Amino acid sequence: MKSNSKILICYNSPVSLYKVYDGKSKSSSSEDHDLSESGFSKEIKLIEAALSKYHSTVESFAVDGNVNKVIEKIYSYSPDVIFNFVESVEGVSSFEAYMAGVFELLQVEYTGSTPQCLGNCLNKSRTKQILNYFGINTPKYHIYKAKSRLTQKSFSLNFPVITKLLKEDASIGISENSVVNNFDELKKQLKFLSSAYNQDVIIEEYIEGREFNVAILGGKVLPISEIDFKGLPNELPKIVTYEGKWISESVYYKYTTPKCPAELAVKLKSLIEETAITAFDALGCRDYARVDIRVDKNNVPYIIEVNPNPDISTDSGFQRAAAAQGMNYEKLLFTISDFALQRVKRGTQVRAA
Repeated sequence: MKSNSKILICYNSPVSLYKVYDGKSKSSSSEDHDLSESGFSKEIKLIEAALSKYHSTVESFAVDGNVNKVIEKIYSYSPDVIFNFVESVEGVSSFEAYMAGVFELLQVEYTGSTPQCLGNCLNKSRTKQILNYFGINTPKYHIYKAKSRLTQKSFSLNFPVITKLLKEDASIGISENSVVNNFDELKKQLKFLSSAYNQDVIIEEYIEGREFNVAILGGKVLPISEIDFKGLPNELPKIVTYEGKWISESVYYKYTTPKCPAELAVKLKSLIEETAITAFDALGCRDYARVDIRVDKNNVPYIIEVNPNPDISTDSGFQRAAAAQGMNYEKLLFTISDFALQRVKRGTQVRAA
């Protein structure tokens, strides 16, 4: 039975902000537009159809930099809930949190995490500070300010290290060049990242070991996925790159295959689940999130990323985990929308009282 609910699906209008997205020097093979955004926008009609099976009225709206237009749409449509797929505005990832703030200012309930959580998780150093406060392991790190000078004397991390843009997601800027083995390689990579993205960089000690994606839905862990690097050429570091996520013809895409459910000993499985839930709670995630974890040779888990409002497209790792739990795509979308609708009902009851 359909609920008498109006759902507005908000997603970011695809925009190219950088000249290169795959983290490599510009070449004929480099990506000059963000596939993580353009790929998702193709699924909007499918999402509309799926949600329409559960809710009486469903529309979608592409969010861009015209905030007045966004506000006008929300006022005119008057949704019960906004299904929030906005991950950036005009290509700027930090505006993801701002748009959730607009929804709050308009007092319209929305799916997923709050502005504070989104902002904290986007900034990788702030994420680490919060996790470390709660005693959760993360790799040791160093923050490099864009186009500044890094000296070997001031750098204390052990090689190999991995370089990531401090305030980006979707693996933008991550390639096989991201893992470096000495200080000269590090300087070269930092110079490239500063020039290509004009952003601060977080440098982390590289954790050699198994990598897991832990999908959390409504505070409960779905079947864990493991990234299978079997077949990846030996000269390539075992990491998930931009190509591995978004470019199907790439070597990384072919040989970084998620395996779900992962084969895990009971004790290690329990430890990974506990670590993921603790991180989810520490950062104030809501409704759903994905926690990425590396386990070292001593079976010590390290949080490498916390992703609130992660990709839940039909071919995403999150959907794969839901399917392993026996939940089809339509049911996953409904479940997330219903979290927000239940908050609306509780809020109405409070006001009525």
